[in-house]
Amino acid sequence: MARSVLRRAVGLVQLTRTTTLLSGTRFYSQTEPEPLTVRQQNNGIRRIILNNPKKRNALSLSMLESLREDILTDVDSDDLRVIIISAKGPVFSSGHDLKELTSAHGREHHTKVFHTCAEVMTLIHDIPVPVIAMVNGVATAAGCQLVASCDIAVVTEKSTFATPGVNVGLFCSTPAVALGRAVPRKVAMEMLFTGTPISAHDALLHGLVSKVVPEEWLEEETLAIAQRVCQASRPVVALGKATFHRQMSQGRDAAYATASKVMVDNLALRDGQEGIRAFIEKRKPVWTNKDDKVQD
Repeated sequence: MARSVLRRAVGLVQLTRTTTLLSGTRFYSQTEPEPLTVRQQNNGIRRIILNNPKKRNALSLSMLESLREDILTDVDSDDLRVIIISAKGPVFSSGHDLKELTSAHGREHHTKVFHTCAEVMTLIHDIPVPVIAMVNGVATAAGCQLVASCDIAVVTEKSTFATPGVNVGLFCSTPAVALGRAVPRKVAMEMLFTGTPISAHDALLHGLVSKVVPEEWLEEETLAIAQRVCQASRPVVALGKATFHRQMSQGRDAAYATASKVMVDNLALRDGQEGIRAFIEKRKPVWTNKDDKVQD
């Protein structure tokens, strides 16, 4: 995603909380309510924690706005290399807050909810760093959509995934966008038409998640993946992520044309040449983590 587009997206963020930043963590005075999300960052890894377990981490409009802010803050900083999204409590996210979707709130509010949700899911897709979902529990409806939207998903054996909106009269049409791009069509349709949950192992079998681990290994395994991402060059990873998503929407021949051009662009990066030299010289590369080029 172009930096100019990200800057415009940053301008849409509504800062609804007064925060103090210290070592990448937000701290709140005792008189303020619990934050809906908690953001921490250390050694290139940003942790975003959904923090409303009493409401099953429902993706209310306020929660979505908070998540959007946490994703966009300093997203172009060289210090940010990977984002992990997790949740407090036994439910990763139950999806939209249905109390916001009654007719009392009106069509304008409903439109804003789904527009903001789509923006958050699109940002996860478009930002230049990988986003990992770390799931230990239930992910339903827009919560399942959030998992499907992430680049990588590490989940525990007790996690389950569902799109049950049809059972309450609200078909999961927006979750279907991400779900239908993550799993085979007939698997998605069964989940959408019946609302029946699938297990973590079935989610792995169908491609919704990347890895299933015992609960006690979740944190360690997720952080290990994040740390491996941090060992690579930031601009190389950013270029690769953008290209992967772009070529996946193209036909075979167009995809090869796109990818071939990007390989040449990658070689023009200073970090691209540094990696090749380091391999030839049998040493570890020293990344600049900048978009600097050695040639036009």
